Amino acid sequence: MATHYCPGCSHGVIHRLIAEVIDELGIRASTIGVAPVGCAVFAYKYFNLDSCEAAHGRAPAMATGIKRVLPDHIVFTYQGDGDLASIGGNEILHAALRGERITVIFVNNAVYGMTGGQMAPTTLAGMKTTSSPAGRDPLTQGYPLHLTEMLATMPGVAYAVRRSMHSVAETRKTKKAIRLAFAAQQQGLGLSIVEILAACPTNWHVEPVDALEYIRSQMLPEYPVGDFKVSEGLGE
Repeated sequence: MATHYCPGCSHGVIHRLIAEVIDELGIRASTIGVAPVGCAVFAYKYFNLDSCEAAHGRAPAMATGIKRVLPDHIVFTYQGDGDLASIGGNEILHAALRGERITVIFVNNAVYGMTGGQMAPTTLAGMKTTSSPAGRDPLTQGYPLHLTEMLATMPGVAYAVRRSMHSVAETRKTKKAIRLAFAAQQQGLGLSIVEILAACPTNWHVEPVDALEYIRSQMLPEYPVGDFKVSEGLGE
């Protein structure tokens, strides 16, 4: 199926992984998605389930309200790094502190994608963007934010992992992580988050194949994949 995403963008494949997990778990009729502003603002067009659109960064707050009103439903947010880690930082932080029983899919491509490729909290040191044309300087522009590791320290978080889309093997691991994140919500364990390292060839100014190599060679050293918190008893 054609999407509005740029060639080589990881969003379309991640959408498919989420959709496959939802159908494999048999929860489509009771699942609600929330997408805020960003490249994935139209994510709801690609899922045959109830969805809604939140203001920029506010998806965790909207998801909190939905889950509390409909506690028997599965509620997930789909957010980019500019959205979740920047303007939505306060929202995800306090949702995690409260242990809201929602699932967060956090797509990290290290830039603001939709608004023109500006520097995001996750932008790598030295990485050139439209707002850091000389490369991000940590001394004046700060260091990359490791949001998932930070959230993993909070008692209200049940599952916090990072995965990647740079290879077939890693993509399969990403799908397994998404399944476990939904399972954590089904078991009422607390907030679950899956950070996914994703390609943005357009704003990185590289070809799609080279974007996958960029994830492997540049993003993984800063953002290693791994499990930062997995609640006891959580299994497939």
